[in-house]
Parts: sequence; structure tokens; C-alpha cells
Amino acid sequence: MKLDTEFVRSQFPAFAEPVLQNQAFFENAGGSYTCGAVIDRLMRFYTQRKVQPYAPYAASTLGGAEMDEARTRMAALLGVAFDELSFGPSTTQNTYVLAQAFGQMMTAGEAIIVTNQDHEANTGPWRRLADLGIEVREWQIDPDTGHLDLAKLEALLDDKVRLVCFPHCSNVVGEINPVTEITALAHAAGAFVCVDGVSYAPHGFVDVGALGPDIYLFSAYKTYGPHQGLMVIRRALGELLPNQGHYFNASSLYKRFTPAGPDHAQVAACAGMADYVDMLFTHHGGAEGGATERGAMVHDLMRGHETVLLQQLLDAVKDRNSVRLIGPDRAENRAPTVALALNRSGGEVARELTELGVMAGGGDFYAVRALDAMGVDADRGVLRLSFTHYTSQDEINHLLNALDDVL
Repeated sequence: MKLDTEFVRSQFPAFAEPVLQNQAFFENAGGSYTCGAVIDRLMRFYTQRKVQPYAPYAASTLGGAEMDEARTRMAALLGVAFDELSFGPSTTQNTYVLAQAFGQMMTAGEAIIVTNQDHEANTGPWRRLADLGIEVREWQIDPDTGHLDLAKLEALLDDKVRLVCFPHCSNVVGEINPVTEITALAHAAGAFVCVDGVSYAPHGFVDVGALGPDIYLFSAYKTYGPHQGLMVIRRALGELLPNQGHYFNASSLYKRFTPAGPDHAQVAACAGMADYVDMLFTHHGGAEGGATERGAMVHDLMRGHETVLLQQLLDAVKDRNSVRLIGPDRAENRAPTVALALNRSGGEVARELTELGVMAGGGDFYAVRALDAMGVDADRGVLRLSFTHYTSQDEINHLLNALDDVL
């Protein structure tokens, strides 16, 4: 079954906005357009429910119910329990809170493993634990391909390691890492696992329960929603880590790692992401199935569409003498996030593309360690071209024609 892109695009008000007409959007990895279901819920909350939630009067009761609905439905979509999902202001801040909790639990001489493939949000906070005497071991990428070799991870694992942190896929390398296999290796060594899913989640929500990691993080503003960070912490780990919230909330799993009050309206609006998945499921013939089954079908629809378009882009750039394609040149095992190292600034080329009606980005994208490891000048950065399932064939054609002019 093919994704109905016309229906998909009708769910995003941005595509009807005059100011965005005749422009092809290729910086989705920095933040996606927002679907109408999320916008509607956000507008309703701000106009009808913008009071302190969970009080007995109607506006407050309804506001609290909408926040609970968002948690319930998104947790079900991710294959975890209601209270194993926390909302925070961003994935970066969520990670800092987690790192503080691990720092309080671990002792000097114990170890964590991080990669140099990550966005800084899932490596920097953990590396700072070295200040507490915790050993930080780096799982290094191949300098030519950006690939993470499982054999290198095995060599780093021993009984001192308490946590392994890695991305589901890198925001510049794009290769999809085998989460289940990595998690199994780490668990066999007695370590917990933290997966940064920020760059993968826009291409389909995953069944975290089936994948197996103890922590899975992603950003709603990159998955068609509001600016929130969603954080799954499985119960066994969540109850083991020291409480980071108010002392009187220590018994509530989802409040233990959100020390600040949540943005009530944005939490409630996250239910719109589940609305959107359900709409795609129904429109494409889905009739039965639980939340994770609906999510899996929509995930495959998204990936199927993206893979066809992605291979066209990869084929167009992989053999150009003036371009170094970062990551795999086959679409099957990578996200549609394509970083190109050029003989000039990525930002400069992005500005040239703007003149041709292509919205793209240039820079280091907070992946300085990965670029350095691959011998890419982080000051020059890369040109990044990223898209999602709502990208059309016409937009890909637009991009390829523009690249012919600037590369």
C-alpha cells in the first residue's frame, strides 16, 4: 500500500499558507511542520482550558483530562505504561535531568558508554559525569562511514558499565542503528540503555516496549507536534533512579524526572500526534488493532514513501566529485536526513538554495564530535537536506534541479 501524500498534506495547514507556497522544505530534521490535529488541540486549550488543571470546575477538569489523554494515548502508541512516559520542555533538558539522576546513583569508578555519533544532547550531559569520577568510555564511529560497529561496543563493555547511550540514528550520519541488538548486548553486560530517538521518531513512532531500551527520548516539535520533549523511562529503572522532582511527588513515576511544571497546553496538544496516526491508519484502510499496531502500520507507510524519495536524492549526490555524502548511500537503512560535506560552507550553499525556493540548513547541527571524527571541518559544516513522509515527488524534483545549479 502506498502513502496517500495528497491526504497527508491536507492535514498540515502549512501547505495552504501563501507565504510558504513555491518553496520546498528540506530542513525537517530541525523541526517539522505541525499537523492540524495538534494545532486544533492547542488552540482549544489556550482558549477554553487555560487554567490550572485538575480542579473541580469544568474548564480545569477538562484541561486535566486532555493532559491525561495525551499521556495515555502516546504511551500506548509507544508500547509502554501510562506513567512510564514523561513530558519535559526539551529532549536536551530531559537528558540533563537524567544525567543528574545517574550521577547521584553511580559511584566513582563505575562507567558509562557514549558515542561520538550523537547530537550533543545525548552525549554532553553524560560526559560531564566524569567530573564526579565516573569513567566515560567513547564508542567511536568509523571515520570514513560514520558507522557504529557492534564489535567495538562489545570491547568496551564490562561489569563496571552502568549505562550505554547512543542514537537511534544520527542527525548527520543518518544510518539507523540496530537498537534491539545493541540493547541486548548492553543488558547482557548488566548495563541500562538510553536511546536518543529524536532523529528517527519523525519517520514513524516505534514500539519502545518491543525494542527494549530502558530510556527512549524524542522531540514532539520534530514529530508534527508542539515544543515538548517526550521521555520514556521503564519502570524498573525509573524507580531505581533518585527522584528529581518535588519530594512529595516521588511516588509518581512520571513526575520523578520533571522537576519543573509542565506546559499544560503543549502536553495536552500532544494527543494530536496520536490523532494524526489514527487518521492515517483509518484513511489507508486500517480497521482493527491496538495503538502499537496502528503505529506500526503508519510507520511502514511513512518509511515506504520516504525510502523511494530518499534513494533518488542519494543517487543524485553520491558520485559528485564536489560532494562527500555522509553515511550510507542506500535508503533502506537510513533516515531521510542527508548531510553533504562540500568544498565550501554548508551555510553558504543553503543560502543559495533559498534563492531557488529550497529551504535547507547548513552548519554543524550540534554534531560537532561526529563531524570532527569524520574529518569534516565543523566551522564549514555540512549542507543538510532532510525530509519526512509529507514531502512530495514534486518537491524532490525541485530540490534535485536546485542542486544541479549550486553544486
